[in-house]
Amino acid sequence: MPADVIQLASKIKLLLMDVDGVMTDGRLYNTPGPDGNMVETKGFDSQDGIGLQWLNWKGIKTGLISGRVSPATVERAKQTKFSYVYQGHIEKIPIFEEILRDAKVDPSEVAYIGDDLTDLVVMRRVGLPVATANARPEVKQRARYVTVQPGGQGAVREVIELILKAQGLWEEILNKYDAG
Repeated sequence: MPADVIQLASKIKLLLMDVDGVMTDGRLYNTPGPDGNMVETKGFDSQDGIGLQWLNWKGIKTGLISGRVSPATVERAKQTKFSYVYQGHIEKIPIFEEILRDAKVDPSEVAYIGDDLTDLVVMRRVGLPVATANARPEVKQRARYVTVQPGGQGAVREVIELILKAQGLWEEILNKYDAG
C-alpha cells in the first residue's frame, strides 16, 4: 500500500459512495411483486455490511449518493447504519456540499468510492478518491486507490479495512472477534 494512500486514509471521518457498481455488482433484478407490478432489487455483499457497521462503531460516518431510487438501497442503508442516504441524484455536488455542511468535515477528511463517470465530480473534491476494480477507466485514472475487489464483491470492505488500519483501529476489530 502506498504511503500517501495510508496517510490520506488516516484522516478520513466520512466515507461516501455510489451504490450500483460499488455496493452492488451493478446488476438490477426486476421481479414481480405481490400486486403483479415489477419490483427492482439488488444484491449486497454481507462482508461490506459488517464493515460499514464497524465504521459506525468507531465514529466514522457513512453515506451514499445514488442516481437511482430503490427501496432495496434504503433497507440496506438502514441495516448498515448509514448517516446519509440520497437517491435520485445524478447531480451529486449539491448533495455532497450539503453532507459536508451537516457532517462538519473538510473535504480532505472524506473518502468517496465510485465506479462511473457521474462519480468523478465528487472524487475530484475529496481527500481519498477510490475506484472499484470494475470502474470505468476514466474513474480509475482519477482515483488515488483502486480496489482489488469489484463492486458488490468486497470493494467497500476493502476500503473500510484500509481506513481502519490507517487509523490504528483494525487490531481492536480483530480482538473483538478473537482474530488478533
